Amino acid sequence: GRARRRSIRAVSASRHEMLHHLPNAICVLRIVLTVPTVLALQAQAYEAAVAWFALAAASDGLDGYLAKKFGWTSELGRALDPLADKILLVAVLMTCVWQGLVPSWLAVAVIARDLLLTSGAIAYRLWFGAVRGAPSILSKINTALQIAFLLGALLTAMEHIEMPAVLQGLAWVTLVTTIASGVDYAWRFLRLGWQQLAVH
Repeated sequence: GRARRRSIRAVSASRHEMLHHLPNAICVLRIVLTVPTVLALQAQAYEAAVAWFALAAASDGLDGYLAKKFGWTSELGRALDPLADKILLVAVLMTCVWQGLVPSWLAVAVIARDLLLTSGAIAYRLWFGAVRGAPSILSKINTALQIAFLLGALLTAMEHIEMPAVLQGLAWVTLVTTIASGVDYAWRFLRLGWQQLAVH
């Protein structure tokens, strides 16, 4: 009986450990789904592109829900989740720009923001160590708006119609939140760096 209980506990612990990494596996899946999404876009198979992109976007919400609901968080997950988002969104955005589906100025703003954040994070890590803290609410809103705008652009392309005014408005709102979140992150890096210098 005792050996059986130990075996059951071991199996339960192993299952829990596997489930703990489920959000990370979903992040990896989102990166993988970028490939068929971009390939479908390049082939102008917009129905398939919408399906792949919608699935990838849904996975973003799913991994976040699981991580918060069950406490399945990790240092890897905190780095992997935004990386998966950036790979998906930038790849799809650039492919849409190449095909004339979205305005190039929005892509320039998104990529400039991401380069700013990446360089800021690298500089902070080299000077002070690992960057701590969760993504800001503004950043999460910006990511959601990017997803909504790209999905709308793909649906517009699928229906072979001109970009409606509401989608054009969403593009400008996305631009504003992109710039605002970039400024917010830059300020956070500067403030944290100043605090570290003051301590030392």
